[in-house]
Amino acid sequence: MNGSVYQVSGLPIGLQSDDGSPQWNNKGDNAWQLIATTMVCLQSVPGLVILYGSMVKKKWAVNSAFMAFYAFAMVLLCWVIWAHNMAFGRKMGPLVGRPHTALSQVYLLQQSRMGYFPTADFVFYQFGFAAITVILLAGSLLGRMNFYAWMMFVPLWLTFSYTVGAFTIWGNGFLKPYIIDYAGGFVIHLSSGVAGFTAAYWVGPRHSRDRQHFPPNNIIHMLGGAGFLWLGWTGFNGGTPFAASQIAALAIVNTHLCTATSLLVWLSLDMIVYKKSSVIGAVQGMITGLVCITPGAGLVEPWGALVMGVMSGSVPWYTMMVLHRRSAFFQSVDDTLAVFHTHAVAGVLGGVLSGILAKPNLLRMMYATSNYYSPGLYYGFFGGDVFLGLKQVGYQLVGAGFITAWNVIVTSLICILISRFIDLRMDEEDLEIGDDAVHGEEAYALWGDGEKLPRTLRSLHLPPKLPSICQHLG
Repeated sequence: MNGSVYQVSGLPIGLQSDDGSPQWNNKGDNAWQLIATTMVCLQSVPGLVILYGSMVKKKWAVNSAFMAFYAFAMVLLCWVIWAHNMAFGRKMGPLVGRPHTALSQVYLLQQSRMGYFPTADFVFYQFGFAAITVILLAGSLLGRMNFYAWMMFVPLWLTFSYTVGAFTIWGNGFLKPYIIDYAGGFVIHLSSGVAGFTAAYWVGPRHSRDRQHFPPNNIIHMLGGAGFLWLGWTGFNGGTPFAASQIAALAIVNTHLCTATSLLVWLSLDMIVYKKSSVIGAVQGMITGLVCITPGAGLVEPWGALVMGVMSGSVPWYTMMVLHRRSAFFQSVDDTLAVFHTHAVAGVLGGVLSGILAKPNLLRMMYATSNYYSPGLYYGFFGGDVFLGLKQVGYQLVGAGFITAWNVIVTSLICILISRFIDLRMDEEDLEIGDDAVHGEEAYALWGDGEKLPRTLRSLHLPPKLPSICQHLG
């Protein structure tokens, strides 16, 4: 190291190493954070783009994939122009920070407030979280939302809903000192599940035939999209400590243990109750496992991750496959991909279980400067202080209640506002047609779909007539 001063636009940032990088920049942490950020973004594009485009009826493949694709781009622009600082900037009140750009070279190249790497890493990593939250929400609205209404909804919801959740729990808001939410069980998954369900109520249901019969158009591609989502979660939970640390390594192992367990439990329940091994069910179990472990991935022991996997494979299965079908309330809202069950239910479950299973020494390793978090109820019980554990579970429930209430209210207001200018739901004629009516494009054409070869060309494309096997069978 030498003693020179690293300059950006004439402002001193820190000591400079021999290769020109500032002394505070830990290259290992920086490299891992950039990799983790890329993995988080790949969960959305192409992960959820492929998953959504494959999991819906063929006539909605383009529209569903493009809703995700558009949201990814729009969220990035909003994030760097004003939303990042609303979530992580100077406090403007107990709920949100001051809107401000996150684009200047001085700002992006200074040391991040959360690690030993440039602020640019933190800004883009948190963008990946914001983008996937909006895209997950879209899963409740596939197959009928007016695309122009969706274009308005994305920036409004990001600004007035997501930034508040992020600021209150992760930024500098009133819940930050109390709520354990390691990587977004509440901020991301509970908010997307509740907001998606609320928006689905205001948008209205799909066409009656679509709601009754909505098969995936490509299950193999659906598994490919699910694979991007699963493996991308390595960066999702592994990048949250903002360091290539022991907590990051533990979080990655716990993430995959919980997910695999959840998938297998969901699959087993399908086989026991319905006598079939549903591929779609396995994907749902995978998602609930990923969601459930997220609020406590680096804070629980591996056996705790297994417990969370069992719970995430069974409780959301029950709410989706049993309770949903018996409840008039759930039946009245058309949540296309059951985002409420896979994200809201699993997110609350993971948040409460984190309040029960969070290990004291892991809390200290992750949150070294905080004295507010109490040990999980399990460790409080065996440590002789059950009250502390109960207090933490209580805080978790308060956090879940706040995120739920805020998203119901704000999402409703946004939908009502947009409806004053444009219909939230497509008209019936467009719902009959699907992609071609909305975008003038179709996902793919099977042989003979919508067209016939001219007679003169048909003979060139069809194979010569061969003796029929029926002749040999008499």
